[in-house]
Formats: sequence, structure tokens, C-alpha cells
Amino acid sequence: MSPAVFLAVLSAAAMHASWNALVKAHPDRFLSVTQLTLGMAAMALVAAPFVAFPGAEVWPWILASVFFHAGYKLCLIGAYKAGDLAQTYPLARGTAPLLAAIGGIFVVSEVPTPSAVFGILLLSAGTLVMSLRGGGHLKKLNRHAVGFALATSLFIASYTLSDGSGARLAATASSYAVWLFISDAVASLALYAVLRGPSALPVLGQGWKGGLVAGLLSGGAYWIVMWAMTKAPIAAVASLRETSILFAMMISVFALGEKMTGWRGAAALSIIAGVVALRMG
Repeated sequence: MSPAVFLAVLSAAAMHASWNALVKAHPDRFLSVTQLTLGMAAMALVAAPFVAFPGAEVWPWILASVFFHAGYKLCLIGAYKAGDLAQTYPLARGTAPLLAAIGGIFVVSEVPTPSAVFGILLLSAGTLVMSLRGGGHLKKLNRHAVGFALATSLFIASYTLSDGSGARLAATASSYAVWLFISDAVASLALYAVLRGPSALPVLGQGWKGGLVAGLLSGGAYWIVMWAMTKAPIAAVASLRETSILFAMMISVFALGEKMTGWRGAAALSIIAGVVALRMG
């Protein structure tokens, strides 16, 4: 992985943690996530005239990703309702790289190097420790939060592989990202109308500035990730992206008032060691 790709993915990780904190802090997380998706689409519509329209071979990947993203959002909302950001976010993100690495072997025939495998394992171990012990003792785990978080990780691994494959097949990563964001917004708007009723649609206009900011952070972060997956192995990019957990930890402690513990410090060191191993690989 080149230094440029490495630094770009790290910046995407910081952006990703930021928008997750905005969603977690919102009183209506389903509304917040829908507004975020519309914000991403607004950014994509501005860019649409300047990118190629995807060919027929790319659309199955986009449609699959829209489905996976819908499941991801619903499970993420459920996780945030049931548990703290410091517990649910690491668990959801921490298991996804392992799943993506295993899936990548079969979907895109990418076998990670020994150094990359070591880095992925360190990153995943650190994120799991931060989730399972970072917020307290195991006996205090919220099973509902853990269940939602693990389901979220399955959807993350699924859309990571579909988007990595689709972005490589498209004319450019930007073309894929733009039309994915637009398609995802259409699906999210329909889902919101079905679950909340058509009469709730005007509510989407309330607090639209926050949704736009979160959408720009989310869209920018994920565009960087999709571009990176055209330049480096999918599993390595997916794992490095999970350094967002370090940023989420800092946000949870300094902005949301959650506790800093020795377990979180140890988990952070494991994540940093994993980042170093990935960079060396």
C-alpha cells in the first residue's frame, strides 16, 4: 500500500468516526441516517455530470450494495439504540475486516500477505477488546447491542466486497461512488416512507444542515475508501479503515463524556500495532 493510499484511508477513518458520532448523538437516529444519505446524494448529484454513467456490468454490484447498505443502516441504528458508541461501534467495525479478508479470498481471489494477516488480526483483536472490555466488565454486556453490532459487521463486510469489486469494474471509482450514493438515497427515501409513512417525509427537511454535514463526511470518507480499494487489496483497506475506532474512542471520551479505561488504552495500542503491520505489508 503506497503512502498516499495509506494516509488517504486514515483521513477517511477520522471522517467516518465523526459522522457516526453525529448519528449517535441525534435523538432520532433513523431520521439522522436518512438525512445523511440524502446529503451524500446531494454531493453526488453535483458531481454526476462529470463522471461516466456505469455500464450494465456495474449495476448488479451497485444494486447489491444498496441492499447491503440498507441492512447495515437498520442494524447500526438498532445497535446505537441498545448500547454505547464505545461498545457498539468497535464491535460492529472490528469483526468486519476479518469477514472481508475471508470473503476477499473467494470473491476477488486476494490472499493477504503474512504481514497483512498479522495486522488484520491485531486490528480486530484491539477493536474487540475495546468493545467487550472497554466499557466495563463482560457481565455488563448488552446482548441486544452485541447482536445488532455483529449483524452490522456482516453487512459491512458484504458491501465492502461488493463495492470494491464494482469500483474496480467501473470506469472510475468516482463514477461508481456517485451512482451508488444516488441509488442508495432513492432506496433510503423509500424505506423511510414505508417505515414512517409518507406523511413523515416533510420532517426530513428539519435539521437538513446537520444531515448535509454528516453526508459530506460519510460520502467523502467512503469515496476515499472505494478509490483506495482500486489501488490496494480490499482486506487491507477495510482493516486500515477501522482505525476510525481510535477516533471514535476519543470522541466518546471527550465529546460524549464516556469513560476512559485501561482496557481501552491496551486496545488502542493493539490497533496501532495492527496499523504498523499493515503499512509494513
